[in-house]
Amino acid sequence: MNPIYKRLSGLYMFVFFGIPVLIFGCHQDRPLPIDAKATQETRSLHAFLHRLQGEKILFGHQDDLAYGVHWRYQPGKSDVKDVAGDYPAVMGWDIGGIEYRHEVNLDAVPFDLMRRFIISSAREGSINTISWHLGNPATGGSSWDTTVAVTHILPSGSLHGQFVNWLDNVASFLDSLRFEDGTPVPILFRPFHELNGNWFWWCKPFCSKEEYIELWRFTVNYLKDIKGLHHVLYVYNTNNFRDDAEFMERYPGDTYIDVMSFDTYQFLGRENVNSGLLASSQKFKTQLQSNLDVLQYNANRHGKLMALAETGFEAIPDATWWTDVLYDAVKSYNLSYVLVWRNQGLLKNKMHYYAPYPGHISAMDFKNMFKGTKMALQGTLRPLNIYNLSN
Repeated sequence: MNPIYKRLSGLYMFVFFGIPVLIFGCHQDRPLPIDAKATQETRSLHAFLHRLQGEKILFGHQDDLAYGVHWRYQPGKSDVKDVAGDYPAVMGWDIGGIEYRHEVNLDAVPFDLMRRFIISSAREGSINTISWHLGNPATGGSSWDTTVAVTHILPSGSLHGQFVNWLDNVASFLDSLRFEDGTPVPILFRPFHELNGNWFWWCKPFCSKEEYIELWRFTVNYLKDIKGLHHVLYVYNTNNFRDDAEFMERYPGDTYIDVMSFDTYQFLGRENVNSGLLASSQKFKTQLQSNLDVLQYNANRHGKLMALAETGFEAIPDATWWTDVLYDAVKSYNLSYVLVWRNQGLLKNKMHYYAPYPGHISAMDFKNMFKGTKMALQGTLRPLNIYNLSN
């Protein structure tokens, strides 16, 4: 018969016919990253995020230190800090353009400056996550050029050598992210994101399930085993999805993923701001929680971390959106972090931002979201030394 068992701090208590028997087990108290050679600091971060599940949800913001609604590249400046009194716990960045060795990314952030932001924010306790809006290797166009490309960059494809060179450029940048003593800064890397959408060349309509999985696995194996990068945690990412089958359809496997995530945004569309806001918020919350149910089920089943990797409501036209909509929707889930998109400011004749700035109608509510709740900023992490495995 199968014994009933319970783990007790590295021991296993087996109960045979009502008699408890304690034996030493090889169970790891701290979950391990997929990279068996992960650095001590990366293993520490991974274990910390697992321990944090259900206790805190870290708040993140894209390009937080680089620019805001009314400013660019001012040392120490942050729209989040100006409103809430502290920096984000998670800093989001994008390395689109690194494949071409550009000096700036697709949003004009200099890579040298990004490197300094990543290192300085990690030193202060924040976690850094990186996405990659890479160009289309078949045409030289942008990520949004949906000309078929994946099949051509796989090991059997005509453009594989070019893609390997691109990965070399990615690896060079990731390897340059080091503390002053030379220790690599742990990074959550989220390539080929929103995979079930229809707007990037790696999305579902433009490559088969098998091709996407092969692309993901090759990328991870190349960075980890060939380039020797051992300070990276890998983030699987979809956009909104209908059900469990869609979310897991292109999952590369447990040995290739550290974090499961998805992206979702609230949209008001052409509805009147006053009459359509309530309906828009309810629709968003329903979709978000439906996705979170699936995410949490699969993260638990596969022993993975979970995150809301991108979200937000452009220009935030709701004064209580942060507490009534976003936090109310996510508070019951074991998310490691929630990240809102960037504060570009004026973009193509409209205001494009996802975190409030001083004087914004939602500023007070944003500040209130961190009072007595699970949502946390950098100050929560600063004293914890999260990159120290001895914690």
